[in-house]
Amino acid sequence: MSPGIRSADLVVDEHGVARCAWAGADAEYRRYHDQEWGVALHGDRALFEKLSLEGFQAGLSWITILRKRPRFREAFAMFEPDAVARFGDDDVERLMADAGIVRNRAKILATISNARVVADMSEGELDALMWSFAPPAGPRPRSFADVPASTPQSKTMSKALLARGFRFVGPTTMYALMQSAGMVDDHIEGCWRSGAVA
Repeated sequence: MSPGIRSADLVVDEHGVARCAWAGADAEYRRYHDQEWGVALHGDRALFEKLSLEGFQAGLSWITILRKRPRFREAFAMFEPDAVARFGDDDVERLMADAGIVRNRAKILATISNARVVADMSEGELDALMWSFAPPAGPRPRSFADVPASTPQSKTMSKALLARGFRFVGPTTMYALMQSAGMVDDHIEGCWRSGAVA
């Protein structure tokens, strides 16, 4: 590890690979950390999925959502906005009975409502809108203490999305989305991904 990097912020695996400590020892979490988190994500469908899952994550751990993601994709028509926008009351009840997802009525209704907003947008509009809030690259965080819960950009994104009619898009949730979609790169200094090309 580099001088000045606290070991509490990094975890080193059995092969000597250093990662952000939140990746832990879970194989799926490590894969997500190595291959997805902080990597630029584009496309309306992909970003709608990310927006939806971040909304479901509110109040829960991300690993819970990550483990349920395959079932979420099946239950929500692969997060195709036009398909989810057509969900009705029967679909809501079907989803509320599906133990493979997070059964929260408010979040399910918000996902369907958000899909309707996206379905009314032109192709590529969601991608352009969300990426318009990506900040310029800043200094790499040296510890988790340097990583904010929200930023001026995530607050502005939240307000803009709320104004469009989106739900479950608070500033903290939007900053988590910015991290996971690669709009910001918060891999801690010393993590092997901090030197990788996204």
